[in-house]
Amino acid sequence: MKLDLVASTSLAEELASRIELRTARIAVVGLGYVGLPLAETFAWGGYPVLGFDIDESKVAKLQRGESYIGHICPERVSELIGSGRFDATSDPGRFVEADAIVICVPTPLGEAREPDLSYITRTAEMLRPHLRQGQLVILESTTYPGTTEDVLRPILEESGLKAGQDFFLAYSPEREDPGNRDFATRNIPKVVGGMDETSLRLAVSLYEPVVDGVVPVSGTRVAEACKILENTYRAVNIALVNELKSVFTAMGIDVWEVIAAAKTKPFGFQAFYPGPGLGGHCIPIDPFYLTWAARRHGLNTRFIELAGEINTAMPQYVVDRTAEALNDDGKAMKGSRVCVLGVAYKKDVDDPRESPAFEIIEKLKKRGAVVTYSDPHVPTLPRMRHHTLRQDSRTLTQEFLESQDCVLLVTDHSAFNYDFIVQNSRLFVDTRNATAGCEAGDCRIVKA
Repeated sequence: MKLDLVASTSLAEELASRIELRTARIAVVGLGYVGLPLAETFAWGGYPVLGFDIDESKVAKLQRGESYIGHICPERVSELIGSGRFDATSDPGRFVEADAIVICVPTPLGEAREPDLSYITRTAEMLRPHLRQGQLVILESTTYPGTTEDVLRPILEESGLKAGQDFFLAYSPEREDPGNRDFATRNIPKVVGGMDETSLRLAVSLYEPVVDGVVPVSGTRVAEACKILENTYRAVNIALVNELKSVFTAMGIDVWEVIAAAKTKPFGFQAFYPGPGLGGHCIPIDPFYLTWAARRHGLNTRFIELAGEINTAMPQYVVDRTAEALNDDGKAMKGSRVCVLGVAYKKDVDDPRESPAFEIIEKLKKRGAVVTYSDPHVPTLPRMRHHTLRQDSRTLTQEFLESQDCVLLVTDHSAFNYDFIVQNSRLFVDTRNATAGCEAGDCRIVKA
């Protein structure tokens, strides 16, 4: 046992030295909305970086200096490739070259809203034959407390190497916010939890040179729970204002005006805003990871589950409000021409994952509407996990807008000219308060 401890200490010291000298090579697994900016951040910090993705087309584009993510311009990718500190591959055999391996793969929900860890387990199985002594493995994928040590660790240890002895293991939740101009990977503090003190020390030293602040916590479970708390907090507060939207609308009160007034209080209030439903890979998913984990301990998370019910009901609320608005114009939903504005999950990004737009479009079609869409960031509706809509984005000409019975705003992209759209529309259903200040003219604007 003493010899094992000496060997482990030697491996840790060697890795710590390579990290300090920036000669430690970092492999980032999963080059999507989280992994690619993280790889760029490590390279910017002076580390040699190996980006890995099973999608060979992504690897090929990166090698050509091209971007496949809307808010990451090609110039950034070209600069990354030209730096000489970044290489992209789809060959898992190259994991052996890495000193630190950071896993940034998706963690969606299954059909019954149970955690789908298949991307993590497949990554671990792919990594296992190439794991070597002295490597640091860090999981960044959002998941429930216990995943790093109860799911990832056993698969890696099937290699014959032992965590904490032959290799080191940590968890650091990703906090990426695509399209946010104020906060990116470099200036968002990193929460880090290690399987043991040595793993924590190594992971902290890896991130410290490249981000504005590292927050070490007592273990991987605390770090995993931190990310769940952050997104559950947002989901619950969004559910509150979504519920208040329904209540205030029935009372003839504009919920956005109420929120604008409330946020003038300099303490005790943080503004959250209602919408057509939750989207993205975090807020609609993470709270259900926690509810699933709680049930394993015989506990119920009624507050979180109620918030989930409210938020998932929003697409139906929007469709109902649209039907009422058409009815007030003497038109049935069936046969009415409805153009949905924006299918990305949030403003000014090209990411449609979990966007409420898909469910809204399907519900409108089910009720007989003739549905089109326009989104400058999503030119064609991609195939999604639960949706197979295939349409192309329409150009918002005067002639096209005048031909529509209703224009329904789902995602409030800055590229939309709301004055022009409203002036050439008959009915505009606004789920984002984007038309505040617009001259309505002959158009009727309905908040939803």
